[in-house]
Amino acid sequence: GLWVVPLFVAPIFIARQAFASYLTLRAAQEATLSTLVLTLEAKDQYTAGHVERVARFCEYMGEEFGFRPTRIERLRYSALMHDIGKLIVPNHILNKPGKLTAAEYERMRKHDFVSVELLRRIDFLAPVVPSLDVDHATSGSDSSAPLEARIVAVADAFDAMTSTRAYRRALTQEVAFAELREKAGAQFDEQCVEALVSAIERRGE
Repeated sequence: GLWVVPLFVAPIFIARQAFASYLTLRAAQEATLSTLVLTLEAKDQYTAGHVERVARFCEYMGEEFGFRPTRIERLRYSALMHDIGKLIVPNHILNKPGKLTAAEYERMRKHDFVSVELLRRIDFLAPVVPSLDVDHATSGSDSSAPLEARIVAVADAFDAMTSTRAYRRALTQEVAFAELREKAGAQFDEQCVEALVSAIERRGE
């Protein structure tokens, strides 16, 4: 009879409302990410497009490793936010054409700590904090670092090599690949290096 109808309609209505709330939350999260990225890029012209490219390279490697969509999404968040701590670094240090002094280098390194502390305070970004373990990720033989951190380290280094910065001009892609492979196992994770090279070459980029 008609009394059965609400039993069917109610779950559908609840599911529809829940999905609408989910979409609203996702939109808010993406807006937060975009705002943080734009703030970082407005500070330093040399970082314009950097985190988006790093995120793309990370997604390529995630696919190579067979990550599920949710894990790739977290990896993307990690890549987009890996440099957010540079907001506290003065521009004259970020864009210094010469070698940094010991004090300037130490000031620059503090941005990693700031990135971690900032992301810990944002609920949907807190789970990516382990992926920002840069110190371990740049020790190629250290398998204790999360795979995501090792992926971000390789993607970050590759984009830095192939981008023009205040202190040097961009390297060619072939030279950058050779540099990564030369340092694989020592500074970078060997599997991550090969995953990046394979993904880019297969796409013909």
